[in-house]
Amino acid sequence: MNTDESGNTEITSHLPSGVSVILPVLNEEFYLAHTVNAILSQDYAGPMEVILAIGPSKDRTQVIAEELRAHDPRVVLVSSPSGRTAAGLNLATKQSKYPVIVRVDGHAEIPENYISLAVEILNQSGAVNVGGVMGAVGVTKFEKAVARAMRSPFGVGASRFHTGGKAGSVDTVYLGIFLRSALVSVGGFDERFTRAQDWELNFRLRQAGGVVYFDPRLHVTYRPRPTFKALAKQYFEYGRWRHVVIRRHQGTVNLRYLAPPVALLGTVGSLILGSFFSPFWFIPAAIYVAFLTVASIAIGRNFGEYLRLPWILLTMHMSWGAGYLTSSRSLVPEE
Repeated sequence: MNTDESGNTEITSHLPSGVSVILPVLNEEFYLAHTVNAILSQDYAGPMEVILAIGPSKDRTQVIAEELRAHDPRVVLVSSPSGRTAAGLNLATKQSKYPVIVRVDGHAEIPENYISLAVEILNQSGAVNVGGVMGAVGVTKFEKAVARAMRSPFGVGASRFHTGGKAGSVDTVYLGIFLRSALVSVGGFDERFTRAQDWELNFRLRQAGGVVYFDPRLHVTYRPRPTFKALAKQYFEYGRWRHVVIRRHQGTVNLRYLAPPVALLGTVGSLILGSFFSPFWFIPAAIYVAFLTVASIAIGRNFGEYLRLPWILLTMHMSWGAGYLTSSRSLVPEE
């Protein structure tokens, strides 16, 4: 930092000596080339490498990755035998040679200025990890409705990386742009976690004294799940693994994470008591149905979405709640 003649402190941004973009890749033949080309087309002025941690894919992912490497020497391939996300990220980090680590998913789409802007924010904020908005954008009618739910507090709570908001320190961010030294110092990603690796890692970064920083100018396009079945599975795993983080790290629970299991228990309890004892007990379930209806009208933009969104919100809430309530301690045994 420098001080100008008037005594005001200004932050001077210094371009780092390079960035390493890391991607865990498994069965991504339909998205990989587009994702990597978007990275290679960044306006970032410094040196860059793109490290693909390739899992044992059952499609043409390996072939496409090798074609990308042959076309551009900045692409580096690393074998990730387990195919697990955390393991792949750690293998790519170990292979990396630059002081800034940029995490990107194999089916994500980043804008042209994403890396240069992220590096600027990283420098100015003094954070060890920065991230922005997980901008859900659907293609089909179902995906578009899911995207609206994912961008609304009615669907996912008030998490800024879903709904947006002002820049500042947060508990966690989507994907992330890390100082490599900070990432390595806390041991990288916990490979025991199938999901919630980001939440768990960001907790350890903050415990070590680092700042995790959100900036809405960083925007990553994310395509939602295409079916109810896929959406239910996704949110079941979210709830399941978020409970693991809460068990392992005290202080990470908040009302946003408890709302879905409470809604599930309350609704099921209401239906059971109402069926066997008194219609009076149907009132909590009726209130929840009214909430889904009002929320869908507030979120939706057309008649089709008004009809789809109650079921989409119900799927997201109940699946998360079921995952949370059935989360086993054996997923990540105590040390």
